[in-house]
Amino acid sequence: MSVIVESQAKLFHLQSSGMSYMLQIVDGYPVHVYWGSKLKHREPMGDLLINTPEKAGLDRLPQEYPQYGSGDFRNPAYQVELEDGTRITELQYVGYRIQAGKPPLAGLPAVYTEDDAEADTLELELLDAYSGLKVYLLYTVFAERNVIVRSVRFCNEGEAKLRLRRVASACVDFSSNREREIVYLSGAWAREGNVTRKPLAQGEVRIDSKRGMSSHQFNPFAALVDPDTTESRGEAYGFSLVYSGSFEASAEVDSFGSARVNIGVNSFDFAWLLNPGESFQSPETVMVYSGQGLGEMSRTYHRLYRTRLCRGRYRDEERPILVNNWEATYFNFNTDKLAAIAEEGAKLGIELFVLDDGWFGKRDSDNSSLGDWFEDRRKLPGGLKEVADRINGFGLKFGLWFEPEMISPDSDLYRKHPDWCLHVPGRRRSEARWQLVLDYTRKEVRDYVYDSLSAIFSTVPVSYVKWDMNRGLTEIGSADLPPERQSETAHRYVLGLYELLERITADYPHILFESCSSGGGRFDPGMLYYMPQTWTSDNTDAVERLKIQYGTSLVYPVSSIGAHVSAVPNHQVGRITPLEFRGDVAMSGNFGYELDLTRLTEEEKATVKRQVAAYKQIRGLVQTGDLYRLKSPFEGNESSWMFVSENKEEALVYHFQEKAVPHPPRRSLRLAGLDPELEYEVHSGTDGTAAAIHGGDRLMGLGLPLIYEQKDYTSGWFRLQAVKSSKNEA
Repeated sequence: MSVIVESQAKLFHLQSSGMSYMLQIVDGYPVHVYWGSKLKHREPMGDLLINTPEKAGLDRLPQEYPQYGSGDFRNPAYQVELEDGTRITELQYVGYRIQAGKPPLAGLPAVYTEDDAEADTLELELLDAYSGLKVYLLYTVFAERNVIVRSVRFCNEGEAKLRLRRVASACVDFSSNREREIVYLSGAWAREGNVTRKPLAQGEVRIDSKRGMSSHQFNPFAALVDPDTTESRGEAYGFSLVYSGSFEASAEVDSFGSARVNIGVNSFDFAWLLNPGESFQSPETVMVYSGQGLGEMSRTYHRLYRTRLCRGRYRDEERPILVNNWEATYFNFNTDKLAAIAEEGAKLGIELFVLDDGWFGKRDSDNSSLGDWFEDRRKLPGGLKEVADRINGFGLKFGLWFEPEMISPDSDLYRKHPDWCLHVPGRRRSEARWQLVLDYTRKEVRDYVYDSLSAIFSTVPVSYVKWDMNRGLTEIGSADLPPERQSETAHRYVLGLYELLERITADYPHILFESCSSGGGRFDPGMLYYMPQTWTSDNTDAVERLKIQYGTSLVYPVSSIGAHVSAVPNHQVGRITPLEFRGDVAMSGNFGYELDLTRLTEEEKATVKRQVAAYKQIRGLVQTGDLYRLKSPFEGNESSWMFVSENKEEALVYHFQEKAVPHPPRRSLRLAGLDPELEYEVHSGTDGTAAAIHGGDRLMGLGLPLIYEQKDYTSGWFRLQAVKSSKNEA
C-alpha cells in the first residue's frame, strides 16, 4: 500500500520508492505537510504540523485546496459563485477512501495503470454545508515512480445553481525556509521551448494561455527548484497539466516567504454552470519530485508519458522514417511529382511518404477549402487512392495531412453552414491565415469531421495522419449554447476535440497520428494521450532546433518529438548548415526529411542513405532510452546529449558545435547515466570506427575526448556498447 493513514491524527502519507507526500486534516482543512525525498514511517507523525487556524489564521496555513474570502488572501485554488451572487464557500473535510490503481477521468485524457498494483489513489471528500457543494480531491501515487497525480471533481448536491469561476487541478504550498526559482518553457511560433529560469521573490510569477490551446508562448508546465539545482543535482518539483486548452500556472510568494503553486484551466473568461445534481471534473496535473536535478525530473516524466500516457499500437513500436513533401513542393504538385519523391525515398531506405497541405478542395494556397475534405481531381486525376497505391508500390507507407478543426470562409462547407464556426452574433469574425475555427462544442460538427475523415480512411490506405491546428480561438462563442453557458465554450471546445480524437483513434488503430499546431502550439500531455508524437516546430533550421528540442525534452519524451532534415538555405531563417549537422540534430528525435529528394546531388543522396541506415540501427534507443542532457545550447557554443538503455549496456552520445573556435583547447565531454563498473567500446557514429574501450567511471569522470573540425556547424555522435563487466568477473 502506497498510502499510509494515521486515523487519529488524520494524517495521510503517500509514498513511492523514493518520495513522500504528506497532508493532514487540521480543524477540517486539508493542510500540506511535506513533499520531498522518502520518509520512513516508523513512528506516529501526527505532531508534524502545529500551526492551526486559531493560532495563525488561514493566511499562514499551508493548504491543499484553499478558498478565498475566509482569511486567506493569497490566490485560491477554486472559486464558486452562488445563485444569490455571493462567492463565499468553505470546504470542510468529510472523509476519505483509498482504491488500488488509478480511475480514469470521464471525457479527459489521463495517465493510467496497466495493473492496479502500480499505484494507489486517495480520495478526500470535502463539503461546503451552506451551498451543498461537494468536492473530491484525488491523489494517485505510483509505487515505483516519484509521481503524484492530482485532480478535482466538483459536485452540486445542493438545491440551487452554482457557477464555477476558478478551478485549479492542484495547489501546493511550499514552506518559507528556503529560496526557490521557477523554471518554465516560453517562446513563440518557430522558437518554441525556450528554457526560462528566474528567482522567486515576494509577488507572483504567472504563465498562461488565453488562446484556446496550450500555445507556442508557454507550455502547461512549471517546476520549482533550488538556486543550486542543476541537471544532475538538487531538488526539482515539476507540475505538468494534462490539458490542451487555455491554462494558467502561477507561483506566488507571500510576505513570509511561502510559495504557493496553482495550475489548472485558465480562470480568465471561464465559468461553468453546475445545476443541482451536476458535476465537473478538472484536468489532472502530474507532479514529479526529483532529488537529482532537472535531468531526473525529465526522465521521470519521459518514462511515465511514454508508457502510461501514450497509448495504442505505436506506443511501443519504432516510429517510421518519413519524407514530407511540404517544403519540397508546398501547394504546387501533381501525382507524378509526389511519386518521384517517394520513389527516390524508397531507394534511400525511407519508409513513409506524407502528402501535406493542398490535396483537397481547391487548395492552391492557404486562403480556401478547409473543411472540404475531398480530393482535388485537378491535381490528382486518379485521386488519393492512385497516389497511395503508387507510393505503396515503392514499398513506402502513405500518410496524409489534415487540419480538421478549421474552416475557410471560401469553402463549400462555410457556404452551407456559416454558423458552424466559433462566433458571436453581430460581431466580426476574426480570420487568421484566412480561416476560422469550427465549433467543436457541437456534435453535428464533430460528426461531419469524423464522417469526412472516415470516408477517406475507408478507401485510401492511410498509415499516418498529421493533424494540424494553425490558429488560436477568437470570438469564443457558440450558437449552440444558451447565454448562461457561453463562458463554457472554450473548455467545451477542448472536451469536444477529445471526444472526436477518442472516437477516431479507437476506430483506426492502425494509423499513426501526429499532432501539430503550426509546430509546437499544442505540444502538451493532453494531445499525447491520443497522438504519441508531435511536430515540434515549423522551424526546421538545425541550429534553432538544438534549443527547441533541448527545451521540449524538459518534460516530453524523445519518442514524441518530431524532427526533420530540411533543405538549405533554411526556409525559416535562411541559414546554410551541412547535411551531416542537420541529420545529427534530427536523428535525436522522430527522424524524417522535409525536402525534395529528387533535387539532391549523388553525394547528398549517399549521405541521406547512410543517415537512414544508421537511424534504423539506433532508433529504438533514441526513442526509448533515458535522456541525459550534457551541454545546453542556451548556455554556450556547444550542445550535447546522450541516450542510455535501461540496462546501461548501450548508449548514444551526440555533440554539436555552432561556430568554429580558433586555436581551441583540448576538450572532453563528461558523460552521464553509465554503469561505472562496465567497460564500453566506443564507436564513432560518423564513420563507424571503434575509437577505444573505456570504463564507465572514466567516461563519466574524465570524459570522452572531442575533436572538432575547424568549421562552423560541426557535429558527431558515438555509439557505446558494453564489452566487460567487472561485477560479473567474480
